[in-house]
Amino acid sequence: MKGIVLAGGIGTRLSPLTKATNKHLLPVYDKPMIYHPIQTLVNAGITEIMVVTGGPHAGDFIRVLRNGEDFGLDGLSYAYQEGEGGIAAALNMARPFVGDDKCVVILGDNIIADDISSSVREFDAVGGCYIFTKEVNDPERFGVVEWNEEGVAVDLLEKPTKPPSKDAVIGLYMYDNDVFEKIETLIPSGRGELEVTDLNRSYLKDGRLGVHKIHGTWLDCGTFDSLALATKTFYEDE
Repeated sequence: MKGIVLAGGIGTRLSPLTKATNKHLLPVYDKPMIYHPIQTLVNAGITEIMVVTGGPHAGDFIRVLRNGEDFGLDGLSYAYQEGEGGIAAALNMARPFVGDDKCVVILGDNIIADDISSSVREFDAVGGCYIFTKEVNDPERFGVVEWNEEGVAVDLLEKPTKPPSKDAVIGLYMYDNDVFEKIETLIPSGRGELEVTDLNRSYLKDGRLGVHKIHGTWLDCGTFDSLALATKTFYEDE
């Protein structure tokens, strides 16, 4: 299994902090934000990891992460994405790195407390696509799962005005090698991006989507409020 951390974008919502560096390198208490998703992968036994980044501060990642020594890794791989084409487009940058393998994809601004190692082992055996959800009070901000009466996922909706559930799809995904062919079939959305919701929906249509719920802490550090909450959470845990 290969691990991919998506850390592109220009972090507009965190400006002016992101005028100095990429948002994923901003501190969450005593560590750069991106340390947390990398550690999630390492804790799950994934040691081959690529960081996909872009923008004017891409070089900062090498200065901070180096070859992954802080995580006990022998090396890290990097890919540079021109522009902003969405999560699926960023994932496609890792195609040569993944090769014929499966991959675990995590967004660089997501902090997940759960141990995902059992899900990684299970997925490695079955393939398809796994997505992960967390119940939230503001599901309209996220991709959301729609369930039928039997508790089976029947659709995935991107930032719906009337969410069918409170189960938000978080920034953690597992894909088999079919993912790259599926990305090639995606049509850009109205905002000109290849949407990860459309990618995951294609697996759902094929009957190859698994949905797993996160029970521990999940933090999306993309706003000032959520970044402050993440820092407060780790400070109080000390």
